[in-house]
Amino acid sequence: MTQIHPSAIVHATAEIGHDVTIGPFCVIEENTKVGDGCQINSFASIKKGTTLGANNKVHEHAVIGGPPQHLRAGVELGEVIIGTGNVFREFVTVHRGLAPGKNTVIGDNNLLMVQAHVGHDTIIGSNTIITNNVMLGGHVVIEDRAYVSGAVAVHQFCRVGRNAMVGGQAHVVQDVAPFVTVDGCSSLVVGLNTIGLKRSGYSPEQLSELKRAYRIIFRSNLTNREALERVRREFPQSPALHFATFLADSERGFIQGRSRGRGMDVSRPQLRVLSDEKDNAADSNRRAG
Repeated sequence: MTQIHPSAIVHATAEIGHDVTIGPFCVIEENTKVGDGCQINSFASIKKGTTLGANNKVHEHAVIGGPPQHLRAGVELGEVIIGTGNVFREFVTVHRGLAPGKNTVIGDNNLLMVQAHVGHDTIIGSNTIITNNVMLGGHVVIEDRAYVSGAVAVHQFCRVGRNAMVGGQAHVVQDVAPFVTVDGCSSLVVGLNTIGLKRSGYSPEQLSELKRAYRIIFRSNLTNREALERVRREFPQSPALHFATFLADSERGFIQGRSRGRGMDVSRPQLRVLSDEKDNAADSNRRAG
């Protein structure tokens, strides 16, 4: 049974699903949809033009569907479309698209922590974690299972690839390749997100292929174009192919490795084996620590 606190303000045209809980002093504006099983905690606001799927939790003082922070924002705006099973913690803000038909879209099962900001026209996939005080500028793309650490700023039109991990306080002004880790201090790529990939179910064979492709892109002396072409050629049926498909579409360029062009010949199998053994040993040491 839906429960709406007497102090909440719910517009007569708002569509409220079954088993929804709306707490004290919430505001649900016109032209909104709140799906089944949603929980809207006290003082949260669901602004007009917002669609919430089922089983979302919106915590205290979050504002979902605010107008864009943009000088060109007019009266007619895009919408905010949110999937299922997401958690929006305290003071999270999500803004509408800048123009009709241009929407801010968030998928399923994402966790947005305290004071994270999602700018207009941003697209977030599913199963991501956006931690405290993250700032996502307009037109940002965050792919599935990415992890964006505290106080990271992502510049407008930048993208973060799937299964990437961005370290705390990084300044993201170019695309972040999928599967990699970006160091928060240097804002440069420092390796694969090995632990995150294992948790996502990638097999040892797939991890080995990703490591080889990573070295081609970030550790060889090839140009970006040459490296991506080599990845396409050598990994046509592997998850590593996503390196090439993602980075080929980059408009702002992509963040480079902190260590690049050390002369490693990635075509020699013995070097790959030695490096894989060192990577595995490092993973074991991290887990033991």
